[in-house]
Amino acid sequence: MDHFLYSGGVLHAEGVAIPEIAAAVGTPFYVYSTATLTRHFTLFTEALSPLPHLVCFAIKSLSNVAVLKTLGDLGAGMDVVSIGEYLRARAAGVPGGRIVFSGVGKTREEIRIALEGGIRQFNVESEPEMRAISEVAVSLGVIAPVAVRVNPDVDARTHAKIATGKSENKFGIPIARAREVYAEAARLPGLEIVGIDVHIGSQLTDLAPFEAAFAKVAELTGALRADGHDIRRLDLGGGLGIPYSRSNEAPPLPVEYGAMVKRRLGHLGCEIEIEPGRLISGNSGILVSKVIYVKNGEGRDFLILDAAMNDLVRPSMYDAHHDIIPVIESAPAAPSQPFDVVGPVCETGDTFAKARELPLLAADDLVAFRSAGAYGAVMASEYNSRPLIPEVLVKGDQFAIIRERPTYEEMIARDKLPPWA
Repeated sequence: MDHFLYSGGVLHAEGVAIPEIAAAVGTPFYVYSTATLTRHFTLFTEALSPLPHLVCFAIKSLSNVAVLKTLGDLGAGMDVVSIGEYLRARAAGVPGGRIVFSGVGKTREEIRIALEGGIRQFNVESEPEMRAISEVAVSLGVIAPVAVRVNPDVDARTHAKIATGKSENKFGIPIARAREVYAEAARLPGLEIVGIDVHIGSQLTDLAPFEAAFAKVAELTGALRADGHDIRRLDLGGGLGIPYSRSNEAPPLPVEYGAMVKRRLGHLGCEIEIEPGRLISGNSGILVSKVIYVKNGEGRDFLILDAAMNDLVRPSMYDAHHDIIPVIESAPAAPSQPFDVVGPVCETGDTFAKARELPLLAADDLVAFRSAGAYGAVMASEYNSRPLIPEVLVKGDQFAIIRERPTYEEMIARDKLPPWA
């Protein structure tokens, strides 16, 4: 569910009409719903209760500080994969004790900043990284809390580019070697073992892969405790999918996920950490764009929009589907036809949809891409020297620009000529 609905024939974000925002900020732009963010975060906290737990929002899905503060004020932790994300979380007022640092390439400088600023735990991805964390912690005279990310070799049955739990993926330590890696961690100075971490992929639409992975985690917990390790937290990652098309079967609900977690892991007495990103942020945002031209081609017609692949790269990178709807609601019996929906970037890959059945639209009409809150703005670029587009946050009948569109002059001014030029 989201809070982008038609009212009086006009698409609204909560209580704000989309054309009102478009008139204020220009197109294209992203707009996020506070009510949707709040609802989806709350669904996870309720699903895991009464187990002790912390829901850590995966910042990589949507990193605007205003969004992070909205979730942080609700009690969310944060899952970060770079020191830039860590600093965004801190700027949003989230204490270090609610921040988990994941990612396969943490540098010593990143480790130092996180240890000095406060960190809930590092999710360790490799033995060299584990040793680096130990060395930095010793140099600072502090103890670094760590959980080792184990790779359970479970097929997440998702897109190959967002699967992370198979043996051929770059993430984590093979679960078969976990006991020896934990033994080394226990010997290293400056480290405190606090738990186990696992994450098998993103946009999962079936609970079976989660259940298979969590069964292995439960078995490993017993083995590591028998070895003398104090395993008191289980970080289960994220990955629960969302319905990108209203015509597709819906993925499992958070309450179903929570019931499965309790069934598989509830008897262990561990605090549960989860790191949802997409399910909290995905349906909380839409991308709004304007039709520039309607072009009649050979055997197909094109809607050319002012949004492009640099603004929303998911269709080009992942062949991802986003429902596209007109901002002004079409009459039930209004004529429609198939369009290729494309942007103005000089790439054939700048295509959002092919032969998509849509109402007859004209130049200057507004359209919205649904479920664009996750991996939309965070993956945007300035390809073709197109400025990054604005982000807007709505709460009730209010809206605020939470990232401005830079001017062309500001964008170009970041380039510096060398002395010899």
